[in-house]
Amino acid sequence: MLIIGIAGGTGSGKSTVARAITQQLGPHNVALISQDNYYADGSALPFEERKRINYDHPDSFDNALLIRQLVQLKGGSPIDMPTYDFTSHTRSPRTQRIEVRPVTIIEGMHVLVDKELREMLDIKIFVDTESDVRILRRILRDINERARTLESVHEQYMLSVKPMHDAFVEPSKKYADIIIPEGGENEIGISFITARIERYLSDL
Repeated sequence: MLIIGIAGGTGSGKSTVARAITQQLGPHNVALISQDNYYADGSALPFEERKRINYDHPDSFDNALLIRQLVQLKGGSPIDMPTYDFTSHTRSPRTQRIEVRPVTIIEGMHVLVDKELREMLDIKIFVDTESDVRILRRILRDINERARTLESVHEQYMLSVKPMHDAFVEPSKKYADIIIPEGGENEIGISFITARIERYLSDL
């Protein structure tokens, strides 16, 4: 099984790139995992305390669970991927069954930050997009999909998103095998990666 990691800042287009690769190769070939589903479960904490957690810090993720499930997939067994409820800041009781596929893609801000997770990746990709584009995408996503206000998005960006990007996400770019500027709009970059994966699949 080929494991591909796609990292990059918030709103960089990681998910778009991952979906584009999956669409070109076909879902029968690709298992797609979002690191966002592996936020640590904070259901034991009061809601107001959960709201104050820095969700842009690498420690907010349950990477131990993600790594265990990757090992499980690599061993030939399907997994029940957790899902996360961003309105309540808790892990949902629902899970999603992920079947074993020849290729597994993991996308998320901090995919290249954690050394143990990084060492499981066969191909490491960083999606590099200008900060003004990323913040506009984040505003639209958080308001439309995560029931946030413009004020709360702005406050979170200034207090945690930008500092954590500068401290962790941007430095992790040095570990990437491939850097894709402008995310999902970079059709040539996506085609290059897809062609590499297709060569791998043809050798199976």
